Amino acid sequence: MFTGIITDIGTIEAIEQRGDLRIRIATGYDTATIDLGASIACSGVCLTVIDTGPGWFAVDVSGESVARTAQGQWNQGRRLNLERAMKLGDELGGHIVTGHVDGIAEVVDVATVGDSRTITFRLARDLAPFVAAKGSVTVDGVSLTVNTVADGADGMRFTINLIPHTQAVTTLGTLAVGQAVNIEIDVLARYLGRMRAVLEAR
Repeated sequence: MFTGIITDIGTIEAIEQRGDLRIRIATGYDTATIDLGASIACSGVCLTVIDTGPGWFAVDVSGESVARTAQGQWNQGRRLNLERAMKLGDELGGHIVTGHVDGIAEVVDVATVGDSRTITFRLARDLAPFVAAKGSVTVDGVSLTVNTVADGADGMRFTINLIPHTQAVTTLGTLAVGQAVNIEIDVLARYLGRMRAVLEAR
C-alpha cells in the first residue's frame, strides 16, 4: 500500500531480458534498509525488490506489466517516481494507492499559470466514471487532485495542477504533449463502481 507521495526519483541504469524484464534502478534510498521482497512503487507500478547493492535495487517486470504501462516506461535512462510501501502508523499524506495501473492517459495540453503548470490528460472513456472533479487520481505514482473533467467523443479529459514543489520532486515537471502516463483511479471509486455494477445486474 502506498500514499502517492514521492520520496525519490530513480533512474533505470540497466535492463536485462530474461523470462521477464530485469531492471536495475539507481536510487538515493539507503538500500541497506530495503529488504528483499519489499514493495516499491515505480512510477505507479508496485514491484518486488529481488536484489540490492550500494545505490541501486533490482526488480523483475512481467510481460503483463510492460503491456499495461505507459510506452517507454522501461527504457534505459528513464527517470521513475519512487515510493516505498507505507508502514502502519505512517502519515497518509496523499490518498490510498495500490500500485496497480488501471489505464494509460495521454498529455494533450500543458499550460503555465503563475509558477504552477496545468496539465490536461485524455483518458479512455471506460475509466471516465471513476475520475471526478476535486477527487483523487494517481499519475505516474503521484497523488493529485483533479481540477476539471470534460467528457468528449474521443474520451474524457481531465486537468491537474502542479505546484513548483511537485514539479521539482517528481518527474511530472517535465511532462510534454503526447507523453503517456500511468493512471490509477481512486480505490474507493473502483469499489463503488463494482458495487453499482453488481446491483444493476440483479
